[in-house]
Amino acid sequence: MALDSGIYCGHVVHKRVRPKPHALDYRVFSFLLDLDEIVPLANRLRLFSYNTWNVFSFYDRDHGAGDRTSISEIARAALDEAGLPSEHRRIFLLSYPRIFGYVFNPLSVFYVYAPSGDLETLIYEVNNTFGERISYVVPAGIRQAKNVYAQSCAKDMFVSPFAAGHGQYGFVVNDPLDEALVAVNFSDGDGPLIKTLFRGRRSDLSDASLLKLLVRYPLFTLKVIAAIHFEAAKLWFKGVPLTERHVSPRYAVSHSKQLRVEL
Repeated sequence: MALDSGIYCGHVVHKRVRPKPHALDYRVFSFLLDLDEIVPLANRLRLFSYNTWNVFSFYDRDHGAGDRTSISEIARAALDEAGLPSEHRRIFLLSYPRIFGYVFNPLSVFYVYAPSGDLETLIYEVNNTFGERISYVVPAGIRQAKNVYAQSCAKDMFVSPFAAGHGQYGFVVNDPLDEALVAVNFSDGDGPLIKTLFRGRRSDLSDASLLKLLVRYPLFTLKVIAAIHFEAAKLWFKGVPLTERHVSPRYAVSHSKQLRVEL
C-alpha cells in the first residue's frame, strides 16, 4: 500500500507517574500531509487551503523558524543540518491543521522516506506555550515487530513547568499506512516521568471528511490549548512542584547522537 495524505482520528493518552499520578484521554485527529502534495490538495479541496484562511488550513509559518520558509525547505534544511540525506526524499508531516485560523501543535512528526520507500529519518518538532520550538532529528533505526521504529534523544527545550527542562525522550512510531502510532516517553534524573501515546485510524482527506470533522470536533484546535492549561491547573492543585524554566531559542534543530532505546 502506497502512503499518501490522509486524516487520522483517534485518542491521545497522557500519563504522569510521579510525584502525583495523573492521566488524561482526549479524542483528537491529525492530518498526514505529503509535503509535495499540499498545493494540489488545496487546489482540489474547498474546505482546505494552503497559506490562506479557510475552515481548515495549513501555514508554513506554523513550523520551523516561523519565517514563511516553505515546509518542504524547513524539513530538508533540518536534515541537512543534521548531516542526513535530504535529496530525493519523500516527506510526510503529521500535525494538527488550523481550524478557522487557529492551531497549536505540541508535537508534529515528519516522516522521511528514502528512495527505496523505507522510513529513514524522523523529525519531531516540539512547541511549548512560551513561543519556542525545536526539531529533534533522529534516524528511524531498524524496523521492529509490528512495523514499529524506536528512537531516543536528549531533551533540549523546556516544555512544561511540571517537568525538568533536561532529560531523555524515547519515541516509538509506526509506518502510518492504515493506522498512526506515536508514543513519546520522557525520563528525568529520577527515571520515567511521562508517557504519551497517540493512536489514530486513517481515512481519506476529502471535503466530505472535513465536514464530518467539523461536526465531530468543533473548535478542536482551541480546545487543545485550553486542555493544556486545564490539565496544568489540575497538576498545580494536586501539589505537583514547579520546575525552573530555562529560556530556549525561538527555533532550534537538535541532532544529538541517538541514545539507547528502551521499548
